[in-house]
Amino acid sequence: MFKRPTKKQLLIRRIFFSTVATLSVLIILTVTILFLQGFRLDSGNRIAQGALLQFDSTPNAANVFIDGKDTKVRTAGKQTVVAGVHTVLFKKDRYEDWTRTIDFAAGTLTWLDYARMVPKERSTETVANFKTIVAAKASPDYKFILLQQAAEQPELQLADLRSTEVKLSTLTLPTDLYSQPAAAGVTHSFTLDEWNLGGRYILINHKFNDQVEWLMVDTENVAQSVNVSRLLSVGFKDLHFAGSNGRTLFGLADDNNIRKLDLSSATISRALVSHVDSFNLFDTNTISYVGTDPANNTKRVAGVYRDGDEQPHVLRTVDSLDTVLKIAVGNYFNDNYVAIAEGSKVTILTGSYQTTGNDDMTELKQFATLDLPGAVTQLSFSPKSDYILAQSNTSFATYEIEHTRSASGGLDPTPTAASTPLQWLDVSHVWNKQSGSLVMRDFDNANIYSINTVAGDFDATLSQNGRFFYSVGKSDDGFTLQRVKMILD
Repeated sequence: MFKRPTKKQLLIRRIFFSTVATLSVLIILTVTILFLQGFRLDSGNRIAQGALLQFDSTPNAANVFIDGKDTKVRTAGKQTVVAGVHTVLFKKDRYEDWTRTIDFAAGTLTWLDYARMVPKERSTETVANFKTIVAAKASPDYKFILLQQAAEQPELQLADLRSTEVKLSTLTLPTDLYSQPAAAGVTHSFTLDEWNLGGRYILINHKFNDQVEWLMVDTENVAQSVNVSRLLSVGFKDLHFAGSNGRTLFGLADDNNIRKLDLSSATISRALVSHVDSFNLFDTNTISYVGTDPANNTKRVAGVYRDGDEQPHVLRTVDSLDTVLKIAVGNYFNDNYVAIAEGSKVTILTGSYQTTGNDDMTELKQFATLDLPGAVTQLSFSPKSDYILAQSNTSFATYEIEHTRSASGGLDPTPTAASTPLQWLDVSHVWNKQSGSLVMRDFDNANIYSINTVAGDFDATLSQNGRFFYSVGKSDDGFTLQRVKMILD
């Protein structure tokens, strides 16, 4: 016979079920939050916070393996792993495997989105043939490569790489652009120097007999080109574009002073930095330079000048003119970074630049150091400033700012075929010519591939969409503009 529960029993049941329901919700909520924060059971069945990985590759749709296990994830995708050392492997049909081993810290997000999958079959296709090529210069926006067939001739071949069918056009420098075009007994030499970031203008160094002048060439309208030296009546040792309009530059004059140039108004600024040996320009307004101390010409200095500052800021002084001193600057997620090489040691600083010209470095703190086996011969930041590359002849080291990791490696030239310096291919890869081959590798010296055989010390570049890798090769009767397909159909 059914006995109706008492009010007390009903109250107890309600309290019990409410408690169970509340606890269940709390447990589910806690587990969900822990899961979203990357907590997992490790190999010892203990709860440990993991690391989140975001994957991508070019081309994508590569299968992702972690420590040899198929994650069932394809690029682009994401995966959480227990903190610690893991080996990530991307596999895709008809492409070489891409792999990297990293120590992932708990609670971190790591982007592995820069992998370039390299085809296993890398056949070389000839785009155009030339009797001679003495220079090739690729634009930084991956749109063009400018080819020079004879240094003494004012004629260039512009290859437009923006479509599968490469278009070639001839650029002939107007005779009124450069000095003494028809003077008897005068020898001319034209040297390709620097593209602007927008890939329209290029600086050309023109030597005639024992004189030098600089030409700013507009590749879209050669008639609008400017003889910079003649316009300003000033001789320059070096020039760099500031901005994309091709009309604003910074120049190292023959008197070793850096000045700002405005070609539109034909004006030149006061001396911004003096006693300069060499300089580079970051972005549009930050100059890094190496020179001698204006107050003591037996000391070398490295410093930074920002457009608008009253004075340059000296960041390093060394007592010997024989000490190798190099400097490079970058900006990563709104933080300023400076790399200074003194001999074989690279010091990486971060913070804010001073606005005065003294040696106070209180706003720039040491961030990291790199040690190389010999004096640094090359120092640079990657295009997005997240990696630093330092090279000492055939040895090099890189530093990854976001994850404070360093890596090192070496080039392996043969005794008869030395390697060329490393250059940035894109934001995460470098390339060089090594024993007659075009070699590409990740910034940390992983995933090294010989792409194809190349000729001479010529520039190479990817196309804008990464579909082709362009370079200069040798043929039986001359040279070729050639390419390798990097993204298969």
